[in-house]
Amino acid sequence: MAKTEMIRARVEPDLKVQAERVLRELGLSATEAITLFYKQVVLRQGVPFDVSIPNAETVEALRQAREPDELTEYSSLDELKATL
Repeated sequence: MAKTEMIRARVEPDLKVQAERVLRELGLSATEAITLFYKQVVLRQGVPFDVSIPNAETVEALRQAREPDELTEYSSLDELKATL
């Protein structure tokens, strides 16, 4: 059996609950997700996703996505294109 090391990390309780809910839906435990993340770090020799500060437009889009009542709906692609 392979030896293992313990990882201890502090995260906000709500973040932990939300992340573990998503991981359960994916069929992953927190341990499996952390192992997957670490393997990708080693494989890519860095963080396996972009880490950047979003611009104002992206921040606004993310805010709206969290509050779907504020999103604008279009009945067709043509209707959407007409607003651009």
